[in-house]
Amino acid sequence: MAQRLVLQRLLSLTPRTLPLQGQQMLLGPPVPHSRAFGTSAGCRSTFNVQDGSDFQDRVVNNPKPVVVDFHAQWCGPCKILGPRLEKVVAKQEGKVLMAKVDIDDHTDLAIEYEVSAVPTVLAMKNGDVVDKFVGIKDEDQLEAFLKKLIGA
Repeated sequence: MAQRLVLQRLLSLTPRTLPLQGQQMLLGPPVPHSRAFGTSAGCRSTFNVQDGSDFQDRVVNNPKPVVVDFHAQWCGPCKILGPRLEKVVAKQEGKVLMAKVDIDDHTDLAIEYEVSAVPTVLAMKNGDVVDKFVGIKDEDQLEAFLKKLIGA
């Protein structure tokens, strides 16, 4: 632990020099020690539903159209459809949002929206279900589904 602290202090010296037996070795410009990670439009347009009130706020009361992906961790087709759906939603650049609902965590929502199999995807506009499909779709079919939802 003490060696790690000494090493951290040595590495944090500015202007990034290390003492070497009376000499200095230039290491280059200082490098920030923070981690940065960006978010893409896909990440911002897709969210996990936390509970019933979160669903009400972020899906039912949302002025934008929302695609709701009812899925389960144990569902193989869901693992294929989910990323595919996220990709085509991200291409819409914020015109449509995607809510992910795990049916094991939110059984009440699955029952309320009559989800009898997964994956089930609902298209919602102004709080109303305007379209839906069950099962897996390819990207072209998903893009057509979204275009119909946003009216493009």
